[in-house]
Amino acid sequence: MARKSLSKMKMTVVVLVLSCGGVAGAAGSALERAEEAYQHTDYKAALTTLLPVSPKNGAVYALTGKAYYMDGQYKNSISSLEKAIAEDPRNSMYYDWLGKAYGRRAEESSFLTALPFANKTRSAFEKAADLDPANLEALGDLFEYYLQAPGMVGGGVDKAEEVSLRIGRLDEAEYHYTRARLAEKRKKAPQAEAELRKAMELEPASIGRVIDLATFLAAHGRYEESDELFLAAARMDPDAPKVLFARASAYIQSGRNLEDARMLLRRYAASPITPDDPPRSEVAKLLKASR
Repeated sequence: MARKSLSKMKMTVVVLVLSCGGVAGAAGSALERAEEAYQHTDYKAALTTLLPVSPKNGAVYALTGKAYYMDGQYKNSISSLEKAIAEDPRNSMYYDWLGKAYGRRAEESSFLTALPFANKTRSAFEKAADLDPANLEALGDLFEYYLQAPGMVGGGVDKAEEVSLRIGRLDEAEYHYTRARLAEKRKKAPQAEAELRKAMELEPASIGRVIDLATFLAAHGRYEESDELFLAAARMDPDAPKVLFARASAYIQSGRNLEDARMLLRRYAASPITPDDPPRSEVAKLLKASR
């Protein structure tokens, strides 16, 4: 009897192991398909793939939260990302995305309800940066929060300065970009320009660095120089969606070349963008502003 019971127990363990392996494999396959949809900015397809997965692990919850975020469903995004953190409480990126989602909730809320969300945003970014001091994305988000948020919710230029120094130990070009942002905040335009030029000098092949400087010059009325830089960025990658969008945005904000701006936005809307590019929903806002 004892031997039969032991054999049954062993068989049960084997079945459970095989079942768990099957579940993990199924979850992994769904995660791969959802990640591909996410990278093609088909966030609804990613959610359709992820939501039926059961049981869900931290990676599934995290990608679900990111897809909800990119689809503009910030409340659902927070719920999923909190579950991801419950599964993996040491994951810096999960906290960073949770901070992004709380930040959007704060932006959409009334003054009184925005305050708790703002504090949660700060706490999540701080946690992300503490868990992984080399997480540049988390440090960048924390820097921007400190730079933009009022003191009553934990913001402050001095705090942003400290984070800038932390960034400088990891990435010299990004450090100079943060110095430019600090100089702009302090109304020191010449210093900001010098820092942006230094960042571009350090990463001459980076379209983003060229766009940063071109956008800055356009905002300060130096249109000819700005246009030359946008053309240089376009020569680096003629079909880069971020160049199309940034150039159109600069035109519209300065109230010039509006027909060109609309053409650039139409090209952007037809481009194969990624999650790192502005969402297509922003195109409609800019087109409305161009009329």
